[in-house]
Amino acid sequence: MKIAILPGDGIGPEIVAEAVKVLNVLDLPFETESALVGGAAYEAYGHPLPEATLKLAKDADAVLFGAVGDWKYDTLDRPLRPEQAILGLRKNLGLFANFRPAICYEQLTHASSLKPELVAGLDILIIRELTGDIYFGQPRGRRIATDGHFPGSEEAFDTMRYSRPEIERIAHVAFQAARKRSKRVTSVDKANVLETFQFWKDVVTEVGRQYPDVALDHMYVDNAAMQLVKAPKKFDVVVTGNMFGDILSDAAAMLTGSIGMLPSASLNEKNQGLYEPSHGSAPDIAGKGVANPLATILSAAMMLRFSLNQPDAAARIEKAVDQVLSQGLRTPDIYSEGTIRVGTVEMGDAVVKALA
Repeated sequence: MKIAILPGDGIGPEIVAEAVKVLNVLDLPFETESALVGGAAYEAYGHPLPEATLKLAKDADAVLFGAVGDWKYDTLDRPLRPEQAILGLRKNLGLFANFRPAICYEQLTHASSLKPELVAGLDILIIRELTGDIYFGQPRGRRIATDGHFPGSEEAFDTMRYSRPEIERIAHVAFQAARKRSKRVTSVDKANVLETFQFWKDVVTEVGRQYPDVALDHMYVDNAAMQLVKAPKKFDVVVTGNMFGDILSDAAAMLTGSIGMLPSASLNEKNQGLYEPSHGSAPDIAGKGVANPLATILSAAMMLRFSLNQPDAAARIEKAVDQVLSQGLRTPDIYSEGTIRVGTVEMGDAVVKALA
């Protein structure tokens, strides 16, 4: 088994180092190879996703990814910005299905922004379509408007689009995932306004008929955002498009106590995957040793389960994280009075010790 390690920018190298440390104590037959990506790659090679990095990712069984981005790169032309690296990896590896579990550990119910009774036992799986929608739709760009309210003015435009096969395959992923859980799927759209999402709703409904044992309901995205903070435990599996999934999964992250607790997996049709924490590069705390590595460590567990066929090892990591939280150890993002404040390295060491 070969794992490509792409730490990236900001806190990426710090949190990935802790996940690798955890993987190394499992005594599994894998090899790792690291490469630069994002702003770090731009500084070294003039591009956020060099050919050598992309080749390494393509040749690997799985990719462990940190985070990319820094404010100092905001003035670069868009194709050279660090964030283009993750978009390029998704496109070139065909990573169309993004899994973002939002689980509130019993020990962190008081760290959530909601009342404990609303989040205790929370276990939502958000499945986000990852290679279509407005993020990748063409045409896009800037031009002088020839119509609209202000013809002759400069305007920018993007295109939201989905094809039937794109919707069908992500819908199948959602229904199959629901069969292993509570057999409920909520498809989130904006069918009352957008033709793209009326089509999405129609296709998901058709696919749903192939899964009579799974309950399907549809919800507009604005209502879904409201329900996430009103009654989040009503959700089981949520399936939605690229942009809506991006927003809703970050909102769901705060239900768990911190986005620093939210892992993610992005898979293609061969179960080759890219695994990363749902949070960003956080350049404001980079190098301070205070970032929470647990989302990255839990992402490594997802990697073992989905791409490397090591479910027992994945369960060991998840159990170790639970044990560390039970010991009261907390990085600053999840710290509360009466718990023990630790840094990035100390939290990683604690998970390693729990595994041992």
